Amino acid sequence: MTPGSGLQAGLKNRHLSMIAIGGVIGAGLFVGSSSGIATAGPGILLSYALVGTLVVLVMRMLGEMSAANPASGSFSAHADRALGRWAGFSIGWLYWFFWVVVLAVEATAGAGILHGWVPDVPQWAWALIVMTVLTATNLVSVGSYGEFEFWFAGIKVVAIGAFIVIGLLAVFGVLPGVHADKASFGNLTNHGGFLPHGPGTILTGVLLVVFSFMGSEIATLAAGESENPRLAVTKSTNSIIWRIGVFYLGSILVVVSLLPWNDPSIKKEGSYVAALDSLGIAHAGQIMNVIVLTSVLSCLNSGLYTASRMAFSLGQRGDAPKAFARTTSRGVPMTAILASVVFGFVAVFFNYAYPKTVFLFLVNSSGAVALFVWLVICFSQLRMRKIIQREAPEKLVVRMWLYPYLTWATAAFIVFVLGYMLTDTKGESSGRTTVLLSVGVAAVVVVIALVKQKFESGRAESTAVADATEKVTTG
Repeated sequence: MTPGSGLQAGLKNRHLSMIAIGGVIGAGLFVGSSSGIATAGPGILLSYALVGTLVVLVMRMLGEMSAANPASGSFSAHADRALGRWAGFSIGWLYWFFWVVVLAVEATAGAGILHGWVPDVPQWAWALIVMTVLTATNLVSVGSYGEFEFWFAGIKVVAIGAFIVIGLLAVFGVLPGVHADKASFGNLTNHGGFLPHGPGTILTGVLLVVFSFMGSEIATLAAGESENPRLAVTKSTNSIIWRIGVFYLGSILVVVSLLPWNDPSIKKEGSYVAALDSLGIAHAGQIMNVIVLTSVLSCLNSGLYTASRMAFSLGQRGDAPKAFARTTSRGVPMTAILASVVFGFVAVFFNYAYPKTVFLFLVNSSGAVALFVWLVICFSQLRMRKIIQREAPEKLVVRMWLYPYLTWATAAFIVFVLGYMLTDTKGESSGRTTVLLSVGVAAVVVVIALVKQKFESGRAESTAVADATEKVTTG
């Protein structure tokens, strides 16, 4: 292929709009909400509201920086400039690591659903097929990624929208042909109260739902390949409040209103399937499987895109092999995509061969990266605001509210959540295990970054001394 001259503006406005909307609807919302409801009861709404508020604030900070300086590396590029090369290197590679592990998780989940439909094809073969197809779409052009994501996200949005409308009609008793005997807003308080296990479960719920919000930052990475990056970032930043309010809080409110929070079917079948089943909707399980599969494929598609663009940005800044920064004639960073998917395939292999050892380590050691990313965004924005105000104040088209106080409060809450995770010691993927392993991996990456920075600084000094000596000698 003929080498290109960098990424191209191949994403249309409708692609970016749907990427921004779909980015906040992870597969975790469908498959992970049941454990949160079982833990906190209807109070899980407060857990979602807390994390949702946190994400809105972090995205506001990221939006401020990205609207002023759109970059393919998004927060990693901002950290590079605001905090130092070591910070951009570290958070960039940690974020890449997070998404390539997610590739394996989502590929396995999707393969499980497909294997259930077509059992003659082994599950590992379905994982291979899914990964191969989505790799091919990403390799064609950024437009093909955008088109696939447009339809994947569109199906998710329509499905949740329909679920909310149907559910509310049932709760109000006006859904034709359905007798939803258990549906009532009374379910929010009638079964042990709004917080049946006490207020402490709100924070426990936060730990269970926080990671389902990862992906809201994808729109700021994708904006760099649009015709008007500043406008795209501004629109996605301003709309995130209603997106989280409708898709997360709205749909969970419907679930806990249609059924008592302690109904056994929620944990057995999954919250959304149980809610649909309670309305007597035929084939509810298969309908939800189609929606979950779509969410999985969407997450896979975006995960591969996101990991490759971060690798591309790291390559551009000299923090990854130079080959990562090369593009094809269509503006596709082929090497960065292939490197990301190869690691994803390796992780899939570990998931089948060593699920309780190597793969469990990969999942746990990348689990807290979302919180690390958000924390770095906070500290980057504190520094970057001053830089933008000094150099180009007209670029502050998006501003963080109540700067710097709300930024500091957000950072403090993230640190608090990380600290609270250390008190969770249940299971192989406990909060404590996740935090400690993630911190350990992060520490290794930071050390590599500092050593690299020191080496490059020493080499630059040696070159400068050599040049000065040569000038004196020749002069």
